Amino acid sequence: MKIISLILSLGLIACTATVNAQAQTSSAKSPQAVERTSSTITTRDGVQLYYKDWGPKNGQVVVFSHGWPLSSDSWESQMQFLAAKGYRVVAHDRRGHGRSSQPWDGNDMDHYADDLATVIGSLKLKDVTLVGFSTGGGEVARYIGRHGTARVKKAVLVSAVTPLMLKTADNPGGLPIDVFDGLRTASLADRSQLYLDIASGPFFGYNRPGAKRSEGAIQSFWRQGMVAGHKNTLDSIAAFSATDFRADLKKFDVPTLIVHGDDDQIVPIDASARAAAAQIKGAKLIVYAGGPHGITDTHKDRLNNDLLTFISQ
Repeated sequence: MKIISLILSLGLIACTATVNAQAQTSSAKSPQAVERTSSTITTRDGVQLYYKDWGPKNGQVVVFSHGWPLSSDSWESQMQFLAAKGYRVVAHDRRGHGRSSQPWDGNDMDHYADDLATVIGSLKLKDVTLVGFSTGGGEVARYIGRHGTARVKKAVLVSAVTPLMLKTADNPGGLPIDVFDGLRTASLADRSQLYLDIASGPFFGYNRPGAKRSEGAIQSFWRQGMVAGHKNTLDSIAAFSATDFRADLKKFDVPTLIVHGDDDQIVPIDASARAAAAQIKGAKLIVYAGGPHGITDTHKDRLNNDLLTFISQ
């Protein structure tokens, strides 16, 4: 009985330490890592971020930020392609997603951007090309808005949620709040089915006539989503839909590429890519005719080459 009591006591101490670490508030002004291992970085507020660091360490650096509710695995095609070309490619699982910690609080764009700054700073990355997909595009924008471009050489926004997804009085082209409330309701009711429905339909454009369906892509989307935390992905809906990035886009002072499909049913192109291109000085917009939201998969060969061309220029 004494042994059992000791084991239970140790378990309680470990659980309490984990909860206390995650409950600490973030210091947004000083995003330096507390600890780093070969595959994780611990932020100042105790959140452990998993990351991948592929390719030659002396290669030109490309850092990827993923979409909702995915993980860094969603970038594997692009990372494999560029690493094989001699680039150093880095991607982390956003807090609450993938193999990273699932904190109850801090699931917002400011924390996402500061976590990205922690990854870049901890790995001492310089002259970085930042590439953000969907929610990750917002993360890239907020990073530049909060941390500037001292370490950034170029930026790429792919199917990004910038400048503002939500319809407001001064953003009439956005989507009504009912769309995002519907996502929240569906997530609370049965998020497993929600992820299957999104992947089977509008995300990859599989609900369009003649679309070539990939069960592997659908299952990969579902798997990545279900590994993420329920509370984290729920909070993230507000982060990607209601965050206003217009002020952040004004701070872009590096070459910027925007890539978007004109049949994006998740983040419609007019209110996102075309609006962002008009707000970022000198930005180049490439439109994929008939492209859905998930062009990182459906148009991966073209996107890989477009990224290579832009990065190598």
